[in-house]
Amino acid sequence: MEAEQSSGAAGQALITLSGVDKSYRSGAVEHPALRALDLSIAAGEMVSVVGPSGSGKSTVLNLVTGIDRPTAGTVTVDGYRIDQMNEEELAAWRGMRVGIVFQFFQLLPTLSALENVMLPMEFARLGNAKERADSATEKLQMVGLGDKLGRVPSELSGGEQQRVAIARAIACDPVLLVGDEPTGNLDSETAVRMFDLLAELNGRGTTVVYVTHDNDLAARAPRRIALRDGRIDKDG
Repeated sequence: MEAEQSSGAAGQALITLSGVDKSYRSGAVEHPALRALDLSIAAGEMVSVVGPSGSGKSTVLNLVTGIDRPTAGTVTVDGYRIDQMNEEELAAWRGMRVGIVFQFFQLLPTLSALENVMLPMEFARLGNAKERADSATEKLQMVGLGDKLGRVPSELSGGEQQRVAIARAIACDPVLLVGDEPTGNLDSETAVRMFDLLAELNGRGTTVVYVTHDNDLAARAPRRIALRDGRIDKDG
């Protein structure tokens, strides 16, 4: 797994999608999700992605995180042609370089909040057990859950589970943080606080890309990309 180009400097492209098509097949029927999409996002940017249901928003996120592969075209992220990586390479790359906040949390139900946040560090083999626990504690304190370290997901509210998911996403200090409705299950006050955290991380150099249906939340990003029918409708 070798990088095509160096990454990290603000202003350089961290994400480049070139001529990307993505179709999903259901039986004999093919459903196009993205059509000849060209997109570049610079390192250090904060970008919101909006559009109606079925416009391709989540597909873009899945492509830049390597969860999906393009039907045609190329996907380069952090200097790597991730569309050419095998699953093992993708898992290693994603674990070290990308943080993902899923819409439905995807926390492991038998693990505590602390253990859920430690998990990415364990997969990436970062530090020893004490260092991982200390770092995970710090991340949970950042999202206001320093007093819930030992709670399992069923003992947390939906908003608290989402905050654990955000803490887990930033566990390995990723260069890219991707969110699919990252504040969608939070009350308005907590959502503002969580967005402020994302903005703070962006201010430290983390590239942040998130999908949202919330127009106010979308407007807080310096750049907003609107998709329609698998194409970029507006970019500004």
